[in-house]
Amino acid sequence: MKETQKGQPGALDYTRAREKMVQEQIIDRGIKNPRVIDAMRKIPRHLFVPEALLGRAYGDTALPIGDGQTITQPYMVAYMSEALDLRGSERVLEVGTGSGYQAAVLACLAERVYSVERIRSLLERARKTLDRIHCNNVVTKLSDGSYGWQEEAPFHAILITAGAPSLPQPLVDQLKTGGTMVIPVGERNSQKLIRVRKDSRGVSQEDLLECNFVSLVGEFGWAKREKWSPY
Repeated sequence: MKETQKGQPGALDYTRAREKMVQEQIIDRGIKNPRVIDAMRKIPRHLFVPEALLGRAYGDTALPIGDGQTITQPYMVAYMSEALDLRGSERVLEVGTGSGYQAAVLACLAERVYSVERIRSLLERARKTLDRIHCNNVVTKLSDGSYGWQEEAPFHAILITAGAPSLPQPLVDQLKTGGTMVIPVGERNSQKLIRVRKDSRGVSQEDLLECNFVSLVGEFGWAKREKWSPY
């Protein structure tokens, strides 16, 4: 990737890298929803990664963002977003703000995004980046995400960006009838991405693909006996 005099890729190079990412990692791997493709093309992923990793911002991989967390692989961001089948009028809950990148993509697809993060330093950086690119329809909160966001429930869709040992009951309860949840469920180092649908008869589950996310830490996730602290 071509670099500027300051040693960082220029704006045009990021645009080209993002277009290459969309074509090779998103479209060529089977993502078909045009709204998801447009969102992936629009959101500047390099703004959500640490400065030392700018040259890898559009690579086909998750990247560390500090505090033991990662920014999700671009393909997985697109896949999970497509699995929610958003039309544009929904209120979406995201559990695990992380870098803010997934929230920014969802902001292009839904009316309003409510994103919860348990690590203060990550949330503060994510909020700054979201504000920088004018994601004004993303609301953030510092909290144990496994509890969801009861005050704003119910949600048309819920996306969890961390692996859980089982479905967190508060999140199931906060899903609107007719809504969809996408969540990685399984062991700490290996999960299945599951799509949950809720209707008048109850809840149904569909296995989507194998995956490996960081752990959902919280009262209804892993480390249930550990007292949560925002510090």
